[in-house]
Amino acid sequence: MTTKSEKEIIVAPGGNGAVTGEEEELLPALDDMTPREIVLELDKYIVGQAAAKRAVAVALRNRVRRQKLPPEIADDVLPKNILMIGPTGVGKTEIARRLARLAGCPFIKVEASKYTEVGYVGRDVESMVRDLVETSIDMIREEKLDEVADRAEQAAEERVLDLLLPPPPSPAPGTPEGEVTAQREQNLRTREKLRVQLREGKLDQRMVDLEVRERLMPAFEIISNQGVEEMDSNIKEMFSNIFGQQKKKRKMSVAYLIQEEENKLLDMDLVTRMAVERAEQMGIIFIDEIDKVAGRETGHGPDVSREGVQRDILPIIEGTTVNTRYGMIRTDHILFIAAGAFHVTKPSDLIPELQGRLPIRVELQSLKEEDFIRILTEPKNALIKQYAALLETEGVKLNFTEDAVAAVARFATSVNEQTENIGARRLHTILEKVLDEISFEAPDLKKKNVKIDSAYVNKQLVDIVKNQDLSRYIL
Repeated sequence: MTTKSEKEIIVAPGGNGAVTGEEEELLPALDDMTPREIVLELDKYIVGQAAAKRAVAVALRNRVRRQKLPPEIADDVLPKNILMIGPTGVGKTEIARRLARLAGCPFIKVEASKYTEVGYVGRDVESMVRDLVETSIDMIREEKLDEVADRAEQAAEERVLDLLLPPPPSPAPGTPEGEVTAQREQNLRTREKLRVQLREGKLDQRMVDLEVRERLMPAFEIISNQGVEEMDSNIKEMFSNIFGQQKKKRKMSVAYLIQEEENKLLDMDLVTRMAVERAEQMGIIFIDEIDKVAGRETGHGPDVSREGVQRDILPIIEGTTVNTRYGMIRTDHILFIAAGAFHVTKPSDLIPELQGRLPIRVELQSLKEEDFIRILTEPKNALIKQYAALLETEGVKLNFTEDAVAAVARFATSVNEQTENIGARRLHTILEKVLDEISFEAPDLKKKNVKIDSAYVNKQLVDIVKNQDLSRYIL
């Protein structure tokens, strides 16, 4: 039976990349990685920003150091939260995301601007901790599923064979012993043939009649100040117990049985306990757009609510206990990384208490033309490598010359200077425009080797870049 577990690929919106689980399995254990080695790993995917990389590498290493301390000291060693300051598209989010992936930590990214002050309609800040726990549950569940996968596959195999070839009826009284034995052997031979087909994946899409349990759920929704998302799960669980479960026969594919057997073998109580502990001790919450809630109280308008959001975020970062569906979660040892462009406001516009809880400040630099050239070519998941791989699925071999890469970087820098500076994200826009015709015509191209040089890049972009009004909309 073929069961391919797909490796997760992360692609950052900032254009700095993707990493597969296969690559990460080759990494040394986190305990063995020095801050210098952590920075080297981050260098594979993020160009520049050495100060930010050093700060997060030290923060991660301090977590390893803390775990080696005696319990009475370890409980008092709190993480040093980080404030990243820099324009959009320079790698703030990607540094935090790569760090979490490197450490195997539960990680979530939230926007400070989507939270509201207590008493206003909207998401409350405690929901970020609930989201972190849910992420941790999913992470531990996947790990445990890998552990029981072989046993689940064996159990599913036997169950499928029973469904495809039900055991023969008991022989009638007086049936000769030789006939009974021959019937049994023939049944075993047929079963083994089916087993071989099953293991080769030939029966994966075969439909069988399977008895499944269905939860009877009334259709309604409750809206309260606690938030729909929190109420929803609790109410559903309560009513599923009240209304019970009903068995129903349905046609299911053979592949579905493996998932069902895995769920039977999974100890969700153990998963929950481990997930809660990992979220508390190793969780990372990345709060983006923190500058959007910076601003002091003026007595009227939205600024009052902004400061209210800061005051609500403060106890979460400071260390408090949040009630979730999996129990109470302490936030004392969660690492918070806040980030913002601060082009309108400045870090000192945050309330003093919140500034004090973000003691490590790192400033990320704007990207220059030479940085764009490196981003296009150097990282493991460089944009040009991504586009080349995509088009290769159509049999098209894409070849970017050095002068073409330089031209793309030059155009990106020029447009960033003339319009809004959106950093490396501009490269996505430029490359999409450059490769628009090739991407559209790729399946029908007779000439499968395509060379992109600076002349081709200029031809595709020069008119748009010259016309500033047009470039404002297209690029």
